Amino acid sequence: MNKEVQAQENGAQGRIDQGAERIKQATSEAVASSKEKFDRAADHVEESLHRATDKAAHAANRTTDKVAEAKERGRVAYDHAKDRADEWLDEVRDYVREKPVQAVAIALGAGWLLGRILRR
Repeated sequence: MNKEVQAQENGAQGRIDQGAERIKQATSEAVASSKEKFDRAADHVEESLHRATDKAAHAANRTTDKVAEAKERGRVAYDHAKDRADEWLDEVRDYVREKPVQAVAIALGAGWLLGRILRR
């Protein structure tokens, strides 16, 4: 009977060992499968982040270019307005030098008119 019990124990031990081996193999396969899925997901996330970063950089560069263009247009407009104001001021100075009495009369008239308008 001892041999019979020992044979049953050896058979049970073998089945336990086989079951443990199947569990180990299934666990390893599940881990490998999960790792592949996580790696693919991580690669996808990384690619998406790279695309988003590239788009943001492109938008920032376009914005910088637009700001530079607007700055240049503003500078040109300012220079043009300044030149026109300088020309107008030179014309007024020349007029005052050529006709001082008329210039004073115009200034008095403009002051009187401005005073009437502001009093209302």
